[in-house]
Amino acid sequence: MKTVQLHKTKDGNWEYLSAKQQLKNPLVLVFGNRHLLEDNNIYNEMETLFPEGHIVFGSTSGDICSQAVADKGITITAVEFEKSTFVIKTCNIVDSQLDSFKTGHDLINQFPDEDLKYVLVVSEGSFVNGSQLTKGMSAATNHDVLITGGLCGDDDRFEKTLASYNENPKQGEIVAIGFYGETLEVSSSIHGGWTPFGPERTVTKSEANVLYELDNQPALDLYKKYLGEKSKELPGAALLYPMNVKLVDEHQSIVRSILTIDEKENTMIMAGDIHENSKVQLMMTNVDNIANASERAAKQALESRKNEPQLAFLVSCIGRKLVLDQRVEEEIEEVTAVVGANTTISGFYSYGEIAPFHGENNCQLHNQTMTVTLISE
Repeated sequence: MKTVQLHKTKDGNWEYLSAKQQLKNPLVLVFGNRHLLEDNNIYNEMETLFPEGHIVFGSTSGDICSQAVADKGITITAVEFEKSTFVIKTCNIVDSQLDSFKTGHDLINQFPDEDLKYVLVVSEGSFVNGSQLTKGMSAATNHDVLITGGLCGDDDRFEKTLASYNENPKQGEIVAIGFYGETLEVSSSIHGGWTPFGPERTVTKSEANVLYELDNQPALDLYKKYLGEKSKELPGAALLYPMNVKLVDEHQSIVRSILTIDEKENTMIMAGDIHENSKVQLMMTNVDNIANASERAAKQALESRKNEPQLAFLVSCIGRKLVLDQRVEEEIEEVTAVVGANTTISGFYSYGEIAPFHGENNCQLHNQTMTVTLISE
């Protein structure tokens, strides 16, 4: 495996973050600020840099490389696989007018089944129901193929997200990269570092990702009560106080971010589905807990491997980035310290992380987690 990394600053200059070298038919991951990806010449520019490249774009809430997080630029990670192959499939949830479950199911079904080992997903993050998307993808593989990735971001603006393959980035696009190879080894893990607090409540009224009532009381009223003065900072403050959700039919809890609130309807719109009869609690965290959780995720992803990782793909949540603030690089540094300086680091801050719980293959939508996927061939 050979890799090349570049970063484009807001003044338009390209800086190589690794040794410059020629790559054959590379997978080119282009993550960056949405405003820069809206440049009509962006695909042509990437094609000039990597004329043989398979170029995948995704807008982010911060792009990750090595020990740095960039907010205002573009980061490219180009990878030449020497023993493995990959196939890229796309769909557009706006154009197809399919529901999210069917979109995910049909997208994965496009891949040849034989020897499919891993799928990396770069999904739009504005229109899709991430919970249903991941359920559809898992159902298409009978839960026996590892799927990780994330929902694209747009800093903390939540205006629109962009993604594409071999064309200018656009809204509604979902890109999936399927990997094949006898010696290909992929492992993953996730951790959050958030702590539940306050009383446990029961979801008594919800529909898809809209939360109406907790314990037969308006959910938004209760949420504001617990936030106190910070409720004046909604909806932004909601990213700092997500919910721990215990599903009736699941053994493990899932963290759900509140994307926005509807004052008129007195409801909360979650980043993923929240089912009636689920148990929920508010959560909080601090910088040290987040950094430690990233370290744990990296160690867990590493522990069962036969070979040293060559590429680490990280997806972390915008809410974690807001908590970390000026210390945002710390969670990347923790991962790098575990996987080793020779491992190329790529990834982004997202509106939702896609991964199974550790030890499982049934991918799900998560919020407020660090997802670490380690790849070698």
